[in-house]
This record gives sequence, structure tokens and C-alpha cells, in this order.
Amino acid sequence: MNALEIRDLKKSYGDFTLDNLSLTLPSGCIMGLIGENGAGKSTTLRLIMDMIRKDGGQITILGQDHQSGSCLIREEVGVVLDEPGIPDCLTALQAGKVMSRIFRQWDDARYSLLLKELSLPENKPFKDLSRGMKMKLSIAVALSHGAKLLLLDEPTSGLDPVVRDQVVEMFCDFTRDESHSILISSHIVSDLEKLCDYIAFLHRGKLLLCEEKDRLLEEYGLLHCPLDQLSALPEGALIRKRVTPYGAEALVLRDRLPAGLTAGAISIEDLFVFMVKEV
Repeated sequence: MNALEIRDLKKSYGDFTLDNLSLTLPSGCIMGLIGENGAGKSTTLRLIMDMIRKDGGQITILGQDHQSGSCLIREEVGVVLDEPGIPDCLTALQAGKVMSRIFRQWDDARYSLLLKELSLPENKPFKDLSRGMKMKLSIAVALSHGAKLLLLDEPTSGLDPVVRDQVVEMFCDFTRDESHSILISSHIVSDLEKLCDYIAFLHRGKLLLCEEKDRLLEEYGLLHCPLDQLSALPEGALIRKRVTPYGAEALVLRDRLPAGLTAGAISIEDLFVFMVKEV
């Protein structure tokens, strides 16, 4: 069973349209949503959670329609939003007591352990926490109620590099259970490159591509060459180009290059920048 299936998802408001988005997240995998501000990442996550109404399409979570009203979906989906929804007056300990009455599978021992691992103060009101501390508390809650799917919107935002690495490792540990999956959006592409099995590129509400991360890095390469050499490339080899005073950089498909011409490695971040540059 897939953890998440999205088919022809549509949402329009103002001057923005999420246009026929289709994604499949297999169980046991992590998919990263990459896109510039306003690309539709947060909109997609809010549509999945039914926080905003879709204009069309289908969303299936753990085999059930996301609007089924099933308690199973609430129990088995952990959520971390860019703006955490914990009441300002609650301390971490109080938040845990509230969550224990909301989630049937709440694990208080797990929650207490995460508070310690993430160096979270137990008795400080949520409103007095730093942005990074608020995000860490939201992560602790999401990991403490037996969720099988995590929906994460910029979960490492505001965290220092050491804590980010710690949190990324926690997410990796979570998906060592093959019934666990994660959909995560982030501007910190280096985190996604370390973490994700699949990468989806969103640009202006459209899905540019969705593919296994390792396959993307195998298929695409970065070619540095004189500008006139680009015109001699076989049809279909050149995807995007960037002209500099010193020649050209080109995003290419490795298997379309002629013998003897080798493209260098490209990062996921550079691949995304090239993909949106001339779209």
C-alpha cells in the first residue's frame, strides 16, 4: 500500500493555481518537495490535511480518502507546519498531557525522551520559546503518537546545523520501519539531498518532475564547455544552458552525450535551479 497518492489535484485562488498535481509516495520512503516561495508546497500539504478545500482531484492517505473523517488518519498522520499550532500558554509538559487525550497511541515515554534529546525546556510557555525551539517541540509531538506518515513543512527552519543534522537523523530512523513514510518540504535542499528517496520539483503550481533521487543524479549531469560545442550536441541531450563570460554550463542527459564527452556531477539544488531557469 502506498502511504500517499495524489491524482490531478487542483486549487486556485488569487493569481495562483496548483495545476493537476499527481504524486505517489510509497510506504517506507521519504519524498522531498522542492520549490521557490509561492510554488505550491505549503498549499499541497494543507490540501492533503484538508485544511483548505481542493477544487478537483483525489488524495488518498494510507489507503483512505483524506476527507473520509476516519480517526485512523488523524492518529496515523503526524504533522509539523511552518507555523506550529500549539497554544501559546502551554508548556512542553502541558502540551504532552493534552496530546495524550487526543491520540490513543500517545507514547509519553517516547515524548519525554525526545524532549531531552532535543534539549527542550519542560516548563517554559510555548510563546516564550525561540522559533527553533517551537519547531523542535512540534517534531517531538509528531514523533510521539504512533504516526505512520509524517507531513512536514519546513521542519528544519530556524534550527542550527548541529540540531538540523540531529533531526534529519531522527527522520531517517523513523523510516527504518517500512510502514513509515515522510513527505517533507524545505528550502534547505542539502537536508533533502541527505534524507530523501524521492524528489518532486514544484514551480509556479506545476510539477516539473518527480523521480527517485539517485536516478535523478544518474540521469542528469553538468557540462562545462565552449558555447559553440553545445550546438553540436545530439538532439535531446541539452536540457538547459547558462552562458558565462568563460563559456557555458549546461544541464544535460548523460545517456544522450556522444562518446568521449563526460558530464560532471550535479547537486539536487543546482538541478532545480537549472530546471526553473527558463521555464
